[in-house]
Amino acid sequence: MTPGDTRPDPRPPAIGPEQVRHVARLARLRLSDEELARFTGQLAAVLDYAAELAELDVEGLEPMAHPLPLRNVLRSDEPRPPLRRDEVLEQAPAVEDGCFCVPRILSGEG
Repeated sequence: MTPGDTRPDPRPPAIGPEQVRHVARLARLRLSDEELARFTGQLAAVLDYAAELAELDVEGLEPMAHPLPLRNVLRSDEPRPPLRRDEVLEQAPAVEDGCFCVPRILSGEG
């Protein structure tokens, strides 16, 4: 069927309200009747589209992780002078005895 086609869809719905209600219950969601109807339609559309994709002939197509060619843009790894300690510590929110001061995340016991 095409988007402008007004003929009834001969295929049975991929998902019904009872299945959506069951999934919502598993996810601990309470859906109103309006939400149940809306989500049933939306999920059915998603599943229909997935079924259309499954029908495509992909024989001989290379798998790809991204539709555009990607490449890492890295600067050359050349030695440079280090930052001065006092410069770095000036940027820290808290400093104690010449070190960064951070909140304790582990107890001192054990």
